[in-house]
Amino acid sequence: MKYTILIENLEVKAIIGILEEERINAQNIIINSKITYLKKNGFLDYAKVCKIIEDLLVEKKFFLLEDAIEEIIKEIKNYYPNILSIYLQIKKPQILKNALVGVEVLRNF
Repeated sequence: MKYTILIENLEVKAIIGILEEERINAQNIIINSKITYLKKNGFLDYAKVCKIIEDLLVEKKFFLLEDAIEEIIKEIKNYYPNILSIYLQIKKPQILKNALVGVEVLRNF
């Protein structure tokens, strides 16, 4: 059977971005994800998925959200090969005063 785990509004404080201030000061990052998988090949531990996302964002200090998304998807898929698709969204709520900006992608395997 296929199932989808949901991760909504995961908050991480990390250095991410290309602006000088973003390279010095960690900022709040909000992550949303939907991951569809086949249960017959094992379950997905959403706590572990959250930890993978958090660790990568904090440790890697990405310049671009796009690079962060690609690395996160690669790591999650390597850890859980039974994944059929990953939707991942990363938002930076503090970068603009009048808008909530971010990047999202849907990857099917």
